[in-house]
Amino acid sequence: MSATLKWFKSSYSGSEGGDCVEVAHDNNGIHVRDSKVPDGEILTLAPASWAALTGWVSR
Repeated sequence: MSATLKWFKSSYSGSEGGDCVEVAHDNNGIHVRDSKVPDGEILTLAPASWAALTGWVSR
């Protein structure tokens, strides 16, 4: 699945590397992974769960 997704980083992420998460989306939900371990575990969230998480983080 990971190879078929189009992953992106936050516009706040620099190009120097470092700690960052990447996000992708498809019909199955919102997928989140560690940019340093692209073949590692992927967290998949329903769109409503993603909206709740990002809303909570932004407060």
